This record gives sequence, structure tokens and C-alpha cells, in this order.
Amino acid sequence: MSLGSLLLKTRQKYEHGLRTAYLRDTVRFRILNTKPIAQTTDRTCEIHVLTCAKDWLNLIWTLKTFYHYSNCRYALCIHDDGTLTENDRATFRHHFPDARIIDRPSADTRILQELQAYPRCLEFRKTNHLAPKVFDFASYLESDRMLLLDSDILFFNEPTALLQRIEDPNYHLNAVNGDISNAYTIAPEVVQEKYGFTMIQRFNSGLGLIHQASLNLKWIEEFLSLPNIIGHFWQIEQTLYALCSSRYGGELLPPTYNVHLEGGINGAPCRHYVGKIRHQMYGEGIRCLVNQGFLREAGG
Repeated sequence: MSLGSLLLKTRQKYEHGLRTAYLRDTVRFRILNTKPIAQTTDRTCEIHVLTCAKDWLNLIWTLKTFYHYSNCRYALCIHDDGTLTENDRATFRHHFPDARIIDRPSADTRILQELQAYPRCLEFRKTNHLAPKVFDFASYLESDRMLLLDSDILFFNEPTALLQRIEDPNYHLNAVNGDISNAYTIAPEVVQEKYGFTMIQRFNSGLGLIHQASLNLKWIEEFLSLPNIIGHFWQIEQTLYALCSSRYGGELLPPTYNVHLEGGINGAPCRHYVGKIRHQMYGEGIRCLVNQGFLREAGG
């Protein structure tokens, strides 16, 4: 490695300070010393997550903090984007022994067959690496309700408002965290004009309750016909969830669940550490959890 490359790597490693680097590179791995989460068999709702070799460790923090502070044992389905190693999968099996782990080749065989009658969906599934969040999650879901989770969320106390919606059999809306602003590949006005329904503003597909009936393949095939809808690689997946939820019926979770770039946790039940503030997942989030005794309580 050249001196220039070494300096660049060092600068990147410590760009957010020594403490953040220590929390990310040392403390973060202590989650692997915590006790497994067993008996995740409650299908009142099923958690679905998509992960990769880069994010699997953060996902363990996401899942363990959710299970710890929610005191729920919802069933869990982990979707491999194709980059997980056998060691990564073995780690998931150890920490979540009752989880289903869906490998990419098996998913490809199943989903591509299921989408044969939906050519736009099929092409999207073949070409977008986040498309499994739409199609695979729906196909493998074994509950009427799904908890949608990204691997950059940490929970700090009970997510009461979220759980109330999940547990209420009379609640029939999708409910997600609010984004900073609309991040869609299609203008809401176009949707209003063409379909006659209003898109939910600031819909974020990182955290929320999704009803299985809302992920309608006929709807998605129809939405994919909208001009120029295939835009930014991650916004399209979020756009499809927003479209399905808006037609089906949906709302945002209370403001304490909102994505925000400024400020801290401020007593919120969780925080979504999106890309621009990913470093705060370590410097703020993991630090807070350690200080409030999470690792100790989780058996670490």
C-alpha cells in the first residue's frame, strides 16, 4: 500500500473522531457476546430485513435492540442480498436460532418464477438490488402483518406507538417513519392526476408496519408503467412502498419516529441513522446504549 493510500485510509477511519472509531471498530463487536434471541415465533407480525456483508453487524444491533426494548418475539426472516459469507449466516443462526435465512440463489429461483406474469416487476427485480425489499419480503411473508426494518436503526426504549398499531387487530393502515422530505422517483401530483389518490408525504421505507394485502403485484406492475419512475436506485423501492401504502391506506408514525439529521435522540424510542449520519449510529447510538446498560442487560 502506498503512503498516499495509507494516509487516505487513516483519514477516513478517523474522520469522525477517535471515539467514534473506537465505538465502531471495537465496542460494536461486543454485540456478538450477547445472548441469542430465542423463540422468535410470534406471527402476529413477522420482521423482514435485507442485509449484506457490509451491514450484517449493524443489523444484529438493530434486531437485538428491538427485541430487547419491545419485549416482543415476532418471527424473523433475514434476506441475504447474495454477499453474506457462510460465517455471516452462521452468526445469524447463532444469535437468532428460530429465524428463517433466505439465500439469494433460492430467492432468485422462486421470485423470478412468481413474476413471470408481471414483466415490469420481473425486470425491476432483475436489475435493482433493493427490489427484494418489495417482492421477496411479500413472497416469503408468513403473517398478515410485516415489520419493515432497515439495518441502520437502533432502539433505546419501547416503541409503544409502533407496537400498539401492530398489536391492534382493528388497525388496518400501513404506518412508517417520516422522512426528512419526499424522496420519490415520481411527483405526487402525477399520481394524484393519474390514479386519484394522494401520496403519503415523507414516506420512509426503513421502519414501519406493512400489511401483506397492500403489496399487490397488479398494483406494482401498474405503478412501474409510470413515465420515468425508474429513477434513483434506492428511491424507487421507497416510491413503490409509498404508492402501495397510499392506495391501500397509510399514515406516518408519530414525530418521535421521524428521520432527522440534526439533534440527538431526545427521548425517542429509536433513531434511523440514514447514510448522512451513519457515523452517529456509533458515536451517539451505540454509546447511548452502552451507557444505559444495554449490553450488560443483553448478556454481553
